[in-house]
Amino acid sequence: MLEKLLPNVFWPEIWQASLDTLAMLGGSLLFTVLFGLPLGVLLFLTGPRQLFDHKPVYRLLSLVVNVLRSVPFVILLILMIPLTELIVGTSLGAIGAIPPLVVGATPLFARLAETALREVDRGIIEATQAMGASTRQIILAALLPEARPGLLAAVTVTAITLVSYTAMSGLIGGGGLGDLAVRYGYQRYQPDVMAVTVVLLLVLVQVLQSVGDRLVIRFSRK
Repeated sequence: MLEKLLPNVFWPEIWQASLDTLAMLGGSLLFTVLFGLPLGVLLFLTGPRQLFDHKPVYRLLSLVVNVLRSVPFVILLILMIPLTELIVGTSLGAIGAIPPLVVGATPLFARLAETALREVDRGIIEATQAMGASTRQIILAALLPEARPGLLAAVTVTAITLVSYTAMSGLIGGGGLGDLAVRYGYQRYQPDVMAVTVVLLLVLVQVLQSVGDRLVIRFSRK
């Protein structure tokens, strides 16, 4: 029955493409958080009326973040091909998709992290300062713990955005379900393959959103 409904679907290839998509998502999300969180903290600290209020630095960082966010991801994929080959040795497959995924998602996560940090009650920061805490202690002991629900929500939004980015990376041979959808669903006119890849991506997004929501609720103050 299933073979009649989906005659062009080769399940082992679907399975491998799904694993490639998960690998791209996991690798790129890890590096996005590692790079984006410090950038978000720096944006917050140098912002208006914050600990290290510094307009020139804040404006420069904001400009860089805004420029990167404004570049369409498909164009970013193409622009980064030489740099990607230099970093990982190839611009194809799951590994070749990770550098542009990180560059495309880091500015988004940094902005979301900055917003989450701005929602922290300023009184908590001032109380920590009054206790003689250093900047590092303020960040690690006050800011990040208090902003944890917002940061988890930011990770969730970023992860879902990365799912759509991994699909777009298939346009230039990035691997994963997006690549499968382009090669078979679009170029070979096999709508059943396209339908399966779309359903799998939708399921992945729903799982990520559900897990993210649960974590936010769990770590939110009652």
